[in-house]
Amino acid sequence: MDDTFETVLLPATVAGKRRAEKPAKPRKAAKAARSAQAARSAAPAPKVAARAAKPEKPEKAAKAPAHQPGRRANKHSATRGPLFKMLPSPPVLLGVAALAISAGGAVTAANGGLSDQPTRFSQASALSGASDVSRVSLLDDRTISRDSARDAIADSSDAALVEEVEGELRERNAALAQLTKQAQAQADKLALNQWVLPLSGYHLTARFGEYGLWSSYHTGLDFAADPGTPILAIANGVVTSAGYDGAYGNKTVITLDDGTELWFCHQTSINVSVGEEVRAGDVIGTVGSTGNVTGPHLHLEVRPGAGDPVDPYEAMVVHGVTP
Repeated sequence: MDDTFETVLLPATVAGKRRAEKPAKPRKAAKAARSAQAARSAAPAPKVAARAAKPEKPEKAAKAPAHQPGRRANKHSATRGPLFKMLPSPPVLLGVAALAISAGGAVTAANGGLSDQPTRFSQASALSGASDVSRVSLLDDRTISRDSARDAIADSSDAALVEEVEGELRERNAALAQLTKQAQAQADKLALNQWVLPLSGYHLTARFGEYGLWSSYHTGLDFAADPGTPILAIANGVVTSAGYDGAYGNKTVITLDDGTELWFCHQTSINVSVGEEVRAGDVIGTVGSTGNVTGPHLHLEVRPGAGDPVDPYEAMVVHGVTP
């Protein structure tokens, strides 16, 4: 058993010693020698002499074959095939380019010499559009257009519209001024024709619209006073009737400028005649008891437009007098 054990261990020891040794690299030296020999044989005669005078180092000689034309062509041809095989086909490339342009926007020149600002280059997109004709942006409120004719037409239309509106405004102001003038004239006229009380020292008895002593309803306002109390014209007008009138007794009618008739009834005497102009406050007669009466008083009626009577009390209040 001892011999067998030694026989087995002996090869292992020998093998270990061989690994421990560092053998020379005869292959590399031989390859360098062959490369140098090939270079000398391929070079022209003068260069052979020059190389013989100046020997090269083994490392440079080993790199010489890498620069030969034949080896370079073989290396490129070997790698070019896989490179082109990885690229997509031309239609696919065109589609990718179109998508890139549509997503990023075409580069265009904004402004185009329409203003003093320098020309700017930007991308046309959904948010901001620019071209050599015009530029529109949702982020910029300025809009530039070359269509000067259209702008001129729009400006002229706006000017015409403004002129028309201003003309209508002037006409309206003139009409308002005319109405104001007329209203002021009417106010002045009313001020000049201010109504007054028909007499003094009276008290009211029968009112307008009452029923009782009359055939229908009472058509006026009664001012009870002593006989002979002066009766005054309550407004400016013209005497259109003066005389006896049945149940009204002695009656004087004054017609105003607007056609309203004022009736003064039951007078003892009449101091005016038909056609005479009277002013508010002028004496036209005296209080009496002529006609159908129960005592001395003035029966006053107001008939707009010579028509049906209205409440004299309200008419006098409207004209600034409160009986």
